[in-house]
Amino acid sequence: MALFKRRAAGKPGEWYYCLEHGTVEEGPQCRAADRLGPYGSREEASHAMETARERNEAWREDPRWKDED
Repeated sequence: MALFKRRAAGKPGEWYYCLEHGTVEEGPQCRAADRLGPYGSREEASHAMETARERNEAWREDPRWKDED
């Protein structure tokens, strides 16, 4: 018998995008390492990959993060 049960972190009412399954989930369904979020709505979570791409591009172009050659 296990002393501690492993549960995914999160709360119902929070929305996540599961990287492993490519789906939107409400609450803690998959492990935290496989999720993006939490998001405030299902719609917001459904655009998680697009949001991540946009943020990555903005960070790549941010002069504070560019190394001088």
